[in-house]
Amino acid sequence: MTRALVIVDVQNDFCEGGSLAVSGGTAVARAISAHVPAAGYAHVVATRDHHVDPGGHFAEQPDFLDTWPAHCVVGTAGVELHGDLDRRPIEAVFDKGEYAAAYSGFEGSFDGQELADWLRARDVDAVDVVGIATDHCVRATALDAVGAGFATRVLLHLTAGVAQSSTEAALDQLRAAGVELVGEVAQAA
Repeated sequence: MTRALVIVDVQNDFCEGGSLAVSGGTAVARAISAHVPAAGYAHVVATRDHHVDPGGHFAEQPDFLDTWPAHCVVGTAGVELHGDLDRRPIEAVFDKGEYAAAYSGFEGSFDGQELADWLRARDVDAVDVVGIATDHCVRATALDAVGAGFATRVLLHLTAGVAQSSTEAALDQLRAAGVELVGEVAQAA
């Protein structure tokens, strides 16, 4: 089995001090950086929200379900990967959501190639998914990974959730889809 790590949206705007901060985001960035060297992944990739004008995804009065405050806007510091995330092992960053909402890393592309195609071109058949937020983009990425035929695990201790109730619902959905859940979520408000 050839396993890759998919690091989901560990960006400045999703960590403490960002425009859509998730409690524990910075700790997740550090924990992922500590995890990677000894884990023996064949490949390591990251995803980023990369918004130019995502339409109704942004709202002045967000509902925090389908609409959100402006975040990860191209040209701002908030779009960048967090400084505590070691970028050296990351081979490619898949940007998503320029002109529409995009939660799954499988909606992103790097040099014109989508994530599933990039992984398949490298004979990857299994992925570990980590990052922010457990109940939104991590969930969507893991669901798309298993749907695309990858053996999929979410390493919960390397994720941070927005809220306890939505994180629990996401975990139920992941289990039902056949995603293997490892450990426990580091943070859920």
